[in-house]
Amino acid sequence: MTFQEGCDFCEIVATEEPARIITRGEKFVVFFPLEPATLGHTLVVPTDHIPDIWALDDATATMLTEATLRVARAVKTALSPEGLNIIQSNGAAATQTVQHLHVHVVPRWAGDSMGQIWPDEVTSLKSTIGEECRESDALRAIRDAMKVSE
Repeated sequence: MTFQEGCDFCEIVATEEPARIITRGEKFVVFFPLEPATLGHTLVVPTDHIPDIWALDDATATMLTEATLRVARAVKTALSPEGLNIIQSNGAAATQTVQHLHVHVVPRWAGDSMGQIWPDEVTSLKSTIGEECRESDALRAIRDAMKVSE
C-alpha cells in the first residue's frame, strides 16, 4: 500500500482516522463520508494513494469499477432509492477536495437535498462565432489523443 502523509483517505485506509467503514477489500475501502449529500452516500476509495484519474492504472480502474458496482447494487437493495449518481471528480475545478481518487455512490430521491447536478440550461458551445471552430479543434485533438493511447 502506498501512503501519502496528510491525506485524509490514506489515514482512513490505514485505520488511523476514524471512519464509518462499510467494508474493506485488499485494494479498496468503502465508507460513509463525514458530510453525506444524501442518506446512504458512500465513498469507494483505492487503498493505494492515487491522486486522480490521470494517475490511475488499468488494473486498479477495473477493481474500482467492480467495487463501485457492488456498492451501487447494495445501496439499491438496502435503501430502494429512486435513482443513483456515480460521481468521480478530478481537480479543484471539478470540486475534488481530497487529493485521493474516490468514487461517490449517491442514492437519489425526488426532491432530495442534493438538488440538480446538471444545469437546467446548457449553453451551447456553438452560441458564438468561433466557438464552433474551438469545439471542432477539441473533437479532433481528443480523437488524436485516443489513437495515441490505444
